[in-house]
Amino acid sequence: MSVHSTIAIIPARSGSKGVPGKNLRLLAGLPLIAHSIRFAHLCPEIERCIVSTDSEEIAKVARDAEGEVPFLRPRELARDSTPMLPVLQHAIRQMELQEENRYQLVILLQATSPFRLPEDVSRALQVMKQDSEAVGVVAVSKPSFNPRVVCVEETNGYLAWAFDRKTYTRRQDAEPVYRINGMLYVWRRDHLMRSSVEQLYAAPHRILMIPEERALDIDSLYDFQVAEALLESRILQLPWCNEAHSPILGHPRRSRWAE
Repeated sequence: MSVHSTIAIIPARSGSKGVPGKNLRLLAGLPLIAHSIRFAHLCPEIERCIVSTDSEEIAKVARDAEGEVPFLRPRELARDSTPMLPVLQHAIRQMELQEENRYQLVILLQATSPFRLPEDVSRALQVMKQDSEAVGVVAVSKPSFNPRVVCVEETNGYLAWAFDRKTYTRRQDAEPVYRINGMLYVWRRDHLMRSSVEQLYAAPHRILMIPEERALDIDSLYDFQVAEALLESRILQLPWCNEAHSPILGHPRRSRWAE
């Protein structure tokens, strides 16, 4: 069995409740899933990129966008309650069985995070290379407010601090808190395959800082509108949209992952 370095997986199930057909909805003239496919084409470190979906319709759109869909995901792995980990494990098992090889690193590219950049992948892989103790890298960003200072909950009908309250003379003195933004995950293959959902983050992970303005996770119609506004105002740009700005990539070419 040969050893390959890096595979990226784009999960895209049907049946989205918040926005029906979310993965196929157009953003900047392209289906949402096409942005992650195009992004992967611009990342030289990604040796293989596949789409894991249970939908023939999503599979067709992904292939039209030069994505690889080597199998359809079982329905039992495409429910609302299905965690991401078994979806990734299934994809790795399928690919390693089909190709008779073994990957070293696994990258999760969620279709709902279109504003990642190729240099984000480069930085994440460099972190993994420099820290042999880390089993993964998770993209995070710094929210516009510090929850240590402003977040509260209700206890017995009264306000209570959500975090253990500390005395800060200035809000700037509070320890920073970051949020996992869903833009990018990298794991060592062996850790991913032997972990349960509860164990996945028990081993050391490093963080990858992403500017909060790029950390938009599209999960509602409002999010689509925000994304379009950011693009129209050119506050954010999508490098792969410079090639073509058509609904289904008007100039097909052979995928660099094709057999």
